[in-house]
Order: sequence, then C-alpha cells, then structure tokens
Amino acid sequence: MTICTYKDNFWNADAWGASAELRPWLRDHGSLTQRITQRCEHFSVRNVRSGLARIALDESALLAIAPQQLAWSREVFLCADGQPVVFAHSACAARQLRGAWQGLRNLGNKPLGALLFTHPQVVRQPLHYQALHPHHPLYRRAASVLGAPPDRLWARRSLFYLHHAPLLVTEVFLPEILNCRI
Repeated sequence: MTICTYKDNFWNADAWGASAELRPWLRDHGSLTQRITQRCEHFSVRNVRSGLARIALDESALLAIAPQQLAWSREVFLCADGQPVVFAHSACAARQLRGAWQGLRNLGNKPLGALLFTHPQVVRQPLHYQALHPHHPLYRRAASVLGAPPDRLWARRSLFYLHHAPLLVTEVFLPEILNCRI
C-alpha cells in the first residue's frame, strides 16, 4: 500500500514556465500514447504497480473519495525505443473497477490511452499543469529512472469521465521526451 500526501497541490490551467520545446507535449489534448508511438520505432509500457493505494489529498478530493479511503491506482512508464519518456499515474475510486472503469483492472503493459481515446463515451476535462520538484512524491517516482534528474519535471493531469465516474490521469514528462520529435 502506498500513501501519497504532499503540500504542493496547486495545478495551473496553463503551462507557463515550461520550455518552448516541452509546451507542445504538455498542451496536446490528443492521445499521448499515439503521439509518442508516431515518433519512435518501438513504443512500450512498463507497468510499475497497480492496485489499491492511498492517493494524494487533492486527488481524493477530485475523485470524491474520503482521504483515508483506498483508491485504485496504476503507475507506468511510457517508453520510446526503450527509453522512459513519461511517468503516468492514474487513480479512480475502487468501486469503479466493478462499474464504469472495469477495463482498467487488466491493462498490464497495455497503454491506458488506447482505452481512453477509443471509447466513444469517455469525456476528457481540461488539462492542468504543475512543475514538480524533488520533494513531490510523483517527481521522486518519475525520477527513479533518471541518472541525473533535473531540478523539476513538468506534469499535466486531467479527469476523464465514463458514465459520470471520474478517472484522474497524471503524466510526468521526463527529459527524454524531447528526443521524440514533434
């Protein structure tokens, strides 16, 4: 069981402060999986963990889950030509695994984007952005694959709804993403 709490939970509606090279990646509203796949020879998903976990307080609030209640959470690295380029963290209420989001349970090393962007009833809410710093738990988990992590990593997140059930998806962009030409 993982417990995620942190004080920096202010997410912006714009990615101001991100580099000009990274902004197109952050602001793209389409499938990140598809975008990466189109820019590399071999795309893969490395499943880090999935299961019940305590999620961050701001995530619980967005998902209408009591802070002490366990949620379903999945964390993966999206890889382009063997290099991790994005750390993805998703969460939903555990009860939704028997409901709207039952397809999440058996994803394994399959991309979540394939489900989200092909299901006609999935609706995406606006993107929000944050520069994550080393004290942030998502930064630490994302940077675990980096030899020399930068002083910040940019992330974006949004809610997806299926039959009124929310799924929160957060994507942390690693420096190697810039080697995937836009």
